[in-house]
Formats: sequence, C-alpha cells, structure tokens
Amino acid sequence: MRRPNVVLVFMDDWTHWALTSGQVHTPNLDRLAAGGTLFTHAVNQGSWTGAVCVASRAMLVSGRSLFHAQAAVDDSSDTPLLGEVFGAAGYRTFFTGKWHNPQRALRRGYQEIGPYAGAMLTPARLPDGSQDVGRPAPGNTWDPADPAGEGHWMRVDGEVVHSSRRWVDSALSFLDSAAGGADPFFLHLALHAPHDPRQAPARWLDRYPAHEVRLPPNMLPEHPFDQGDRLIRDELLAPFPRTPEAVRLHRREYFAIASHADEQIGRLLDDLDRRGLAGDTIVVFSGDHGLALGEHGLMGKQSLYDHSVRVPLVLAGPGVRSGVRDDRLVYQASIFPTLCALTGVPAPATVEFPSLTESGDDEPVFLAYRHLQRGVRTRRWALIAYAPARRIQLFDVIADPWQTRDLAADPAHGDTVRGLLAALRRRQGELADPSGGWADQIDESWHRTEDSTAGHAV
Repeated sequence: MRRPNVVLVFMDDWTHWALTSGQVHTPNLDRLAAGGTLFTHAVNQGSWTGAVCVASRAMLVSGRSLFHAQAAVDDSSDTPLLGEVFGAAGYRTFFTGKWHNPQRALRRGYQEIGPYAGAMLTPARLPDGSQDVGRPAPGNTWDPADPAGEGHWMRVDGEVVHSSRRWVDSALSFLDSAAGGADPFFLHLALHAPHDPRQAPARWLDRYPAHEVRLPPNMLPEHPFDQGDRLIRDELLAPFPRTPEAVRLHRREYFAIASHADEQIGRLLDDLDRRGLAGDTIVVFSGDHGLALGEHGLMGKQSLYDHSVRVPLVLAGPGVRSGVRDDRLVYQASIFPTLCALTGVPAPATVEFPSLTESGDDEPVFLAYRHLQRGVRTRRWALIAYAPARRIQLFDVIADPWQTRDLAADPAHGDTVRGLLAALRRRQGELADPSGGWADQIDESWHRTEDSTAGHAV
C-alpha cells in the first residue's frame, strides 16, 4: 500500500495567537485547521543561542531534545534526519526556503533542494540612511512595501518577488514533477515570514490601518528587569521606551506579512486540491517559535513567555482527526515522530520527542533560553527563572493568559512555586541541562515584592 505524501510548512516568528484568533486574516490556514487537528498549546523547547530559530529547526529535523540537537546537525554527525529517514523509506524528498543550520545537514537531509536562504533576509539601508530598525523615528522613510528595502523583496529573472511567493513557487514546481510519480513525496517548505524585515505588498498593509490595531493587554514601555538579552538585535527594532505608536506600527506590519504568507500557502493547498492529492497528503503547519511585539516591553523571542514559546501546530490529512482542538501541552518538535507514526515510516531510536498520536499524561514542559532563563509550564501555571536578575515569575495562565500578574511573591502560592521548581530541576536532570547548577540556587527569595507585576494593561 502506498504511503501518504507529506507537506511540511514551517514558518519563522509565527506566534500562537496569529492563527485562528481573529486578529490576523488567515482564511487558508483557518480552513486547514478546521479540516484537521489544531494543537492549541504547542511550544518550542528553547534555544542555546539568540537565534532561536537555529535551535528549533535543529530539534525539528533531528528529533533530538534541546541540549542534544546542536550536535545532531553538525558536520560530524550521523544522526538520522527527518528528510533522510523519509528518503530511505522510499519518499522523494525536497526542501525549499529557510534552512539556518549547517549545510551538510541540508545536503544529507534532502534528495532535492530548491532555492533557499541560510538565515534571515537582510534588509537594505536606504540612501538617506533609513533602515528597518529603531522605527518609528523622525526622518526614517523605510517602507515595508518598497522593494528598495530588499530583505523579503527578491529579484528573480528580472522580476521583484516576495520571498513567500518565491518559496511557494519553488514548491509548486516540485509538485509538477513529483505529483504523478510512482513514489510518495515529502515536501518541506520553510517560509521566512513573518520574520523581520516585516515586508508585504501594499494591499496587505492597507488592510491593517495602524489606528485600528489593538494593543496587547500586556504591553509595557520596557521589561521590568533585565532578562539577560535586553539589547539583542530584535529588541532594537523599536525605540525605548515602547510607545503605542511603535507597537501598532510593528504589529500592523506583522499582520500584513502573515496574511500575505497565508495567501501564498493557499496557492499550495489549492494546488493539492486541483491535482486530487489532498486526500492522500498529510499537511503540517507550524513554526520555529513565537514573538513579542510590544508584549512585556519586548520585541523579540528571547524569552520564555507564552508569546515567545507557543507556536501554531496543525495537522491534516490521512490518519488525522478532523475538526479537533487538542489542548495538550506538546512540543512542536514532535512533528518528526508524529509523521513517522502517521505514514508507517519507522522512527529512528535517536528521536527523543514523543509522537502526537500517543495518548499520555499532560506532563509539564521544560523551557530554556541560553544560560539565562529556565522555565516550566503546565496547563495552569508558568514559572520562569532568570539567572542574571535572580528573579522568578509565576503566572496563572488560565486566569491570566496574557501573563500580566506575577504571583511569585504571594505567600498563598508558595507550595505551587516549590512544586514547579522541583519539576524544573527534575526535567533539567532528565534532559542533561548543562546550566543546571544555577537552578539549584533558586529559592523563593528570587523575587522582589515591590515589583511583583510583569505587565499591566495599557
């Protein structure tokens, strides 16, 4: 019996609320979610680097947990990779888009490679000195719809096209040759959107007038303390302190590039329908990590708040339940073993993440950012510890989904803090956390009662 085809669409900076929330126009992805299973609490386990996408993508293609994934994709590794495993099982494998990991792993992982870029798409500085950082600012004329800004705007065969269109065009070209073949195909499409520079055609920017963009309830002028990477590049995209004007500008551009990406993904989904392949193809939509856009005074993803660790995750197709919302806490890196389970391809023994087809307890998930932050998340509670500031935060994410009220200093929640710290230390041991030592020093003194809130409504 022929195995189903696989289409894996993987985004960059797509946070959890940017799908099915009503804030961002995504009719094609909404349709995909309605016809499949939407995992509402998928998270990225973390990163060993400020380029969180690097670690997330290494975990995705290797199936290895955070502190093992970097070695799994380096040039000396022979760890079986996602595309490699499917190729060995008789699939015709193809990659196009953003890679951002060692080149040997790309060549080893896929039989065919279309146009791709190794990292983020760098915007150009305009002749008048304007650029996409520090906006808005007096005299800065940088325009996300202007191809002079380069970045996502690429020149291909004499025509200027957006990266999302280029990568989808590449995927469609692959389908032209693979759709009628004897072997099933594995198509890995990795879009750069909605990562900055957040550029999109003017018609999509016009859809989101800045004055109509809602401010998030957890917007702050600045983060209340130094979380460890206060001046990393992402945090310089908007001036300090964050203003409503700046946050609306960046969220507007984020909405526009995400909607444009949805439009391009819709072309791919429509093509599968037109070819009669939709019923024989498993489609996965997810992303590497989330993003802050003024939330908690941040602009990047170098934190363990929900906006930065939670991602969309949708599966649709053969063997996947339709019209289901699954609220379990899961890692998006479970995509590797899940696709193996759904297609009957044996998962290699090196894979550490569980398949999403398995039923299991809603275990606390472990989260980490560099040597700076550690966290543990349950369906109700989120605890984050910060080494540089010697701080802990505790949020009741059911009562306070925007994580605006830090409860760590409340004596009524002392048992909760102690229980979560014990779970954090246990998971650090299980995952061989190389920075485990400082977590042993955490206690209930790691908070300041005079600054017990991490956010407030604006």
